[in-house]
Amino acid sequence: MIAKKESKEPVAGREINITRLVNAPRDLVWEVWTNPEHIRHWWGPNGFYSTIFEMDVRPGGNWEFILHGPDGRNYKNKCVYAIVQKPEKLVYDHVSGPVFRFTALFTEQGDQTQITIQLLFESTDLRDKVVKEFNAVEGLLQNVDKLKTYLAYGYAADELVFTRIIRAPRELVFKAWTDPRLLSKWWGPSGFTNPVCEIETVPHGRIYIDMKSPDGTVYPMSGEVLEIIPPKKLVFTSVALGPQQQHLLEVRNTLTLEETDGNTRLSLQVKVSGLQPEGKQHLKGMNEGWSQGLERLINLVE
Repeated sequence: MIAKKESKEPVAGREINITRLVNAPRDLVWEVWTNPEHIRHWWGPNGFYSTIFEMDVRPGGNWEFILHGPDGRNYKNKCVYAIVQKPEKLVYDHVSGPVFRFTALFTEQGDQTQITIQLLFESTDLRDKVVKEFNAVEGLLQNVDKLKTYLAYGYAADELVFTRIIRAPRELVFKAWTDPRLLSKWWGPSGFTNPVCEIETVPHGRIYIDMKSPDGTVYPMSGEVLEIIPPKKLVFTSVALGPQQQHLLEVRNTLTLEETDGNTRLSLQVKVSGLQPEGKQHLKGMNEGWSQGLERLINLVE
């Protein structure tokens, strides 16, 4: 671990530093940073979501999780907490590689909180490699921006982008999006069913889906096909509906499918607009929900 090694290189060449001000009290920031039920919704760069296996926030405790990337790749992580000073300082060693020490300081600024983050590596070369190969600085900035969004109204980036390589013909993947019999088999997060699933595959065609959760709650959704170019592009809206059929939020979805070595490269852009106060709860799991839905799609067509 970093804490047990000394480097002859200057600290300034081995570190990544960022400082951000978030519009939330320090105690709340600490809570969403150290509670797995919160951090799983926002940890990681844009398009990523995490599965938390262990989060024992105490000196010597482990934090183990997988980051699921928008391209379908998974990244295992293990961290060991070194310093836990609630609610002002959190230090852990990222031991699963690349190895670094992570330090977060939380400073009160009235009703807001200043977050100062340092990633300290064993060498300048390792630091530069992580910046170049993993785009670490931009990823860290995106991560804190996702935290700010989560603190504001639960997880809800206004735009998400997903990419997947699917081992299936493009025509079949496109059909899984446009044939209601197939669409109903995978649409929505894990455990959801779609007792009503209708789509008219023409410009201005109507979409209507009743998404049923494992606890029996039904979430109605309407939409409209804006553009359709079989089998390579589909643009459509999806609107979450309230009890009186009122619009809670609208999402513009842009799907593109490309052939690649007999497989299909899927790209999906999801952009939120028209958010109403009653619709905020629908955004909390949007990133994870889409990721799970796409995994269901892949399992279906492969």
